[in-house]
Amino acid sequence: MSRHPVTPEGYRKLLAELRKLKEVVRPQIVRDIEEARAQGDISENSEYEDAKERQSHCEGRIAWLDGVIAAAEIIDVTRLPDTGRVVFGTTVTLEDPATGDGRSLRIVGESESDVDRGLVSYLSPIGKALIGRSIGDEVVVPTPAGPKKWEVTDVRYEGPSADA
Repeated sequence: MSRHPVTPEGYRKLLAELRKLKEVVRPQIVRDIEEARAQGDISENSEYEDAKERQSHCEGRIAWLDGVIAAAEIIDVTRLPDTGRVVFGTTVTLEDPATGDGRSLRIVGESESDVDRGLVSYLSPIGKALIGRSIGDEVVVPTPAGPKKWEVTDVRYEGPSADA
């Protein structure tokens, strides 16, 4: 069985989503199906069709979450020795050498990536380019607009930021 690395925070979010789907969403969908069936003929009942479709999506998500959680390998970067190198879970500050613009990213698992929040998958092009790098290293990341250069200016072995 292949393992799927995930941060402790990401693992807790997966468990919370699974719990909500099983304990709140699934029972509500079952009640919605029962109510729609009580209306009589289900062959042209849009409420019934909608509830069955939501049930299908919910059960698919539950199955996916069960699989990811079963294969999860929780990696807590705060328990790793700080070698100054970018590894799974570290927060990396990058600077564009041409413009001086900077940004911080955290390297996380596939299931928890959210670029808008600065969480990038270790399997993404930028994640792959950063793993193993150190402060001062130049990184070239392939983008649709062409290669983008960044310089690693900081590597932090810490948990999530307050806004993440």
